[in-house]
Amino acid sequence: MLINGSPYGVVTGPDGALWSTLVHQGQIVRAVPGGDITTFQLDPADGQPTVIVTGGDGALWFTEFIGGRIGRITTGGAVTAFEVASPYGLTTGPDGAMWFTQLQGDRIGRIGPDGEITLYPLPTEGAMPSMIAAGPDGALWFTLNQGNAIGRITTDGRVSTYELPTPAAGPVGLCAGPDEALWFVEIAAGQIGRIDTHGEITEFPLPDRAAKPHAIVGGRDGALWFTEWGAGKLGRITTGGEITEYPLRGSEPHGLTVGPDGAIWTAMESGALERAYAGRS
Repeated sequence: MLINGSPYGVVTGPDGALWSTLVHQGQIVRAVPGGDITTFQLDPADGQPTVIVTGGDGALWFTEFIGGRIGRITTGGAVTAFEVASPYGLTTGPDGAMWFTQLQGDRIGRIGPDGEITLYPLPTEGAMPSMIAAGPDGALWFTLNQGNAIGRITTDGRVSTYELPTPAAGPVGLCAGPDEALWFVEIAAGQIGRIDTHGEITEFPLPDRAAKPHAIVGGRDGALWFTEWGAGKLGRITTGGEITEYPLRGSEPHGLTVGPDGAIWTAMESGALERAYAGRS
């Protein structure tokens, strides 16, 4: 599906449509597979919207890293914003709040249902907390891109970190897996990682260590799917570590999601939302 812009994040909304951020245009797009595409212009337009997720309130939430805002857009297109410095990763927490990372602030944040923002400082400086996801243990887990670690924060703000075995691995994308563990990608090391709730880490090297894996999501097939930003491919890894790769049309794949049709949809910054599932279909 061609998009007039540069898709970065993508998620399936509560309305069954695909919602995507257009990072260079300052827009949010709603796309019905095989149907209509609607564009919502953000104001101001220079915030560079990146990550987008479905909130527990039936709206879509997204981060504007450059603009210093976390936005909320209803399925009807009404937008509200919260001023937050350098937000990047975003997820719905087990407490019904929105949790986010401050890429340049070394903090994890929480936006409550009443709009109140709480910030929790991390123990290390310059660690660049990136993506964040709710874990199977009732806590939030996040990647520390420059800290070379995976972090965990409880809903009352207690932080733990777990150093990666590979130096300077550059973890970015993170998601909960089907096996009571968190799965993540190491963009600098060309590996997929797994961490269980006790902190035990396993790493799986990709066939091409220069592929620069970026984002990861759990599929309906019980496997994990990830984008290879540097190689222009979609990858699949089973919980046992078996890796398969599929070529994508276009370049710079970033976010990905399980679509309303059960397929994996990938945001291609070159200008498309591409559908693929166990090979292109």
